[in-house]
Formats: sequence, C-alpha cells, structure tokens
Amino acid sequence: MAKVKYYYDSENLAYRKIITKTRKKIGVVLLFLLASALFGFLSVVFLLNTPYFETPKNRLQAREIENLKLRYAILNKKMDQVEDVIDFIEDRDNNLYRVYFNTSPITEEERKAGFKGVHRYKDLEGFDNSQLVINTTKRIDVLQKALAIQSKSLDAILQMAKTKDKLLAAIPAIQPVKNENLKSMVSGFGYRTDPFTKTRKMHEGMDFTAKTGTPIYATGDGVVERADNTASGYGNHIVIRHGFGYETLYGHLSKYKCRAGQRINRGDIIGYVGSTGRSEGPHLHYEVHKNGKVVNPLNFYYGNISAVEYVAIAQLANQENQSFD
Repeated sequence: MAKVKYYYDSENLAYRKIITKTRKKIGVVLLFLLASALFGFLSVVFLLNTPYFETPKNRLQAREIENLKLRYAILNKKMDQVEDVIDFIEDRDNNLYRVYFNTSPITEEERKAGFKGVHRYKDLEGFDNSQLVINTTKRIDVLQKALAIQSKSLDAILQMAKTKDKLLAAIPAIQPVKNENLKSMVSGFGYRTDPFTKTRKMHEGMDFTAKTGTPIYATGDGVVERADNTASGYGNHIVIRHGFGYETLYGHLSKYKCRAGQRINRGDIIGYVGSTGRSEGPHLHYEVHKNGKVVNPLNFYYGNISAVEYVAIAQLANQENQSFD
C-alpha cells in the first residue's frame, strides 16, 4: 500500500492530504529516464576511451602501430648507413676517379635534381603517422636516384678505364718545340700586351721563339683536322683533333709536314716554325682546347719536363709581357 503524505494547513489549523497530479508524475519519471540514459552513454564513451577497458581489436591495432614505428626507425637507421656509403663513393667518384681521367665531376644539383618543388606524396597525407611515412618514402626515393646516377657514372668511368691508354696518348702532354734550356717560351697564357695595338688583350696560348725552320712536334696522338691559312691572324696553321674533347692549334708556320685527315702520333714532326700571319717574328703560337674552351697549355707539360723545369717555365709563362702575335 502506497504511503499517504500530508501537509499542515496553518490557516485552517488542520492536516491535509497531498495529492500529486498525474502529469507531474509522468514528467518526473521521464526526467529520471533521460538523466539515466545520458549518464549511461557518457559512461560507455569514457570506458571505451580508457586504456584499461580496451577491446582486443584495439589492443591488436595498437601493437601493430608500435611495431610499424619500430620497423620505420630501423629502416631509417639503415638508410643513414647507406647514405654514408653513397657519400663516400660520390666523393671518390668526383675527386679521385674523375680527376684521374680528367673529366668533369657530377655537381650536387645534378645528383639531387627532381626532388624540389614537386608535391609527389599527397596520397600519403591525412594519417596519424603521415609525416613519418612521407619522410621515409622521400629518403628512399633520393637514395634510389643517387644510386642510379652513381651507377651510370661508374659505368662511364669503367669505359674510360678501358680506353685509358688511348686517353693518355691523346692528352697534349709535351712541348711543341724542343726547349732544353727553357728559354724559348716568351709569352704565356693570359692577358698580355698586344704587339700591334699596345693594349692588354687575352692571349689564348703560349709563344715559343725559334729560328725559322725549327721542327714543330705533335703534342698528342690524333688526326689533323686542318693544315691551311684560312683562319685570320694565325697564318699557316695546323689544328689536330686528339679525341676525348682535346684539340691543339699550331700557328705562324713556315711550312707543313702533314695534311688534313692524316693520323699522327705524339712526337711526330707536323711542320716548321715561321712568321706568317699576324706575327712579330719567327715563333710558334700554341693553343690547347678542351671541350671547345681554350685552356692554359702549361697545365699539360708533364710528358717531357721535370718538376723543377715545370716551375721554371711556369715562372716565365706568368710574366706579363708582350706577346708575339
């Protein structure tokens, strides 16, 4: 039997029965049920997001994620070692192999080209560990590119090694005239006073004074490209194409002892000193070209002079005097 509740009516000095309306009862019940449901929902959410109440599936996924992070860390550690090895090989490639075979080094821009300003990892974004995955993927791409470039470079060096004898024979390695006392060289490579205009002008070769008729020698193996007087200023001159990017020019000759298309060897007599063309007197104007650019012939005189003689001729070559042409 439900309890009956009363309240005291002070005006009438009597106890009266408390009558609860049905609508109010229903409202109280609904409010209680709503509060209970809300409390239950919040409790479930809290429990599901608390590690103490992880489901077996969540625990398995967490272990897999930690395992993947560990694998990525190990992979990056191995890539550190690979990068060190590649850096060592690249350094030897540029500063040993390519120097030995007298070829240009591969620049850093060429080795790293293709990885700047290109957004190629967009599909890897938006995940919890995206940055880790992107950085690792990028490092792998860079390593693959570096290995591909280095592989091609070593193939080229191997090919140069197979043709080493031909390369060494082609390099213009001796002086073009006999110069035992090292006094025939009178004007070197660089800015010199022009004998005609008396102004400073780039002198793109070396001048060797000698009597008319003095023999001129090919400084390396090659093929005579031209033996004529069609180039302005040089008079009778010879151009020899040696291969491997090397060419030599011999100017102001009195006469030739070779013809265009003829194959010659280092030390062969190809002509004789004279004073034809734009010349102040009997001498040989000698130039060396590498890959289409004029270079200092002094850098190649290692085939017939000693270190002491090289220093002596270098001092003469570096004097700023008047050229002979």
